Amino acid sequence: MADVDKMFGWIPSWFIGLGLVVGAIMVALSFYRFAVWLLNRAFGTRRPLLSVFIERTSGPAQLALCLAAVALVLPLAPLDDAFRTPLTRLFVVAFIALIGWISTRIVDMSAARYLQNFRDVTENFIARKHVTQIRVFKRVIDTIIVIITVSAALMTFDSVRQYGVSLFASAGAAGIIVGLASRPLLSNLIAGLQIAITQPIRIEDAVIIENEWGWVEDIAATYVVIRLWDWRRMVVPLSYFIEKPFQNWTRDTASLIGVIALHVDYRADVPRIRRWLEGAVKESKLWDGAVVNLQVIDADSRTIELRALVSARNAPQSWDLRCEIREKLIAFIRDEMPEALPRERAILIPSGGDDDDFPRRAASEKMRASAHN
Repeated sequence: MADVDKMFGWIPSWFIGLGLVVGAIMVALSFYRFAVWLLNRAFGTRRPLLSVFIERTSGPAQLALCLAAVALVLPLAPLDDAFRTPLTRLFVVAFIALIGWISTRIVDMSAARYLQNFRDVTENFIARKHVTQIRVFKRVIDTIIVIITVSAALMTFDSVRQYGVSLFASAGAAGIIVGLASRPLLSNLIAGLQIAITQPIRIEDAVIIENEWGWVEDIAATYVVIRLWDWRRMVVPLSYFIEKPFQNWTRDTASLIGVIALHVDYRADVPRIRRWLEGAVKESKLWDGAVVNLQVIDADSRTIELRALVSARNAPQSWDLRCEIREKLIAFIRDEMPEALPRERAILIPSGGDDDDFPRRAASEKMRASAHN
């Protein structure tokens, strides 16, 4: 040992201490990689869940091994207080971050495990309900864990701890400013909890917001992403769905009734059109077998208005079914019932004739024509 000390005595002690810490970290990372390789080699093909677990816990596991290695080496490292104190504080902060990281991983894995029972989100009402609740609760819990972790890490520093204590204890201008600045975040977090409990919207609900129609694609901690019909994305604060009205087409069920409006002439054979409509709708694969109906809902001086009601399983199929039936209905009237097409009517009065005497003369000419025939 005397010879070793004489040989390496010129190296500063702080350099040796830092070398030991870095070496311990490298050994810990190498040990983790070897252990993962060994587990995958032994159980990877037979236990796919084990591979998924190792992948999702990779970061926290490596950090935990590094901290354990540093905790073993740090007391033996020849470091003075100028280097030992910052390393110790960094170790504490890293340990707090590890706890927060493990907590978020536990929440994520628990949520993923629970949602495995609800895979069919588009058609299953119960699945959409549970997916919405779990996603909102998970993101709110993740946000709370991050806030607590960062606060605990900052409180390890004396200056920050004193500032935080004085900030929370005082009711002065600083507290008011912080409260006002955090109001949007807190209101959206509270709105997220309200949405998770009351569920005015769910994942894949068809909604109309600000005259835009789309589906609820994602519900984050403070906002909602709406996937519009033309593939655009609308980002809306969570508080919007609590404070303002909007349309939810799939609140209780995904099935919808589509409306097809059409103007035809007074000579249209409505019962015949109704029979044709029922047959065409029943042949369509988009119809859910619930509703098909045709009614005369209005009449003006030129045409009568028909309204056809057809139902489908969801909003996209309802739109496609309406377009399909409308196209076929127009073709049927054009080809099979041309007299039902809208047209303009006018009475032509010969020049120089008396307007008041025209109806009488027209009737007389009609009677003469009938007698001649």
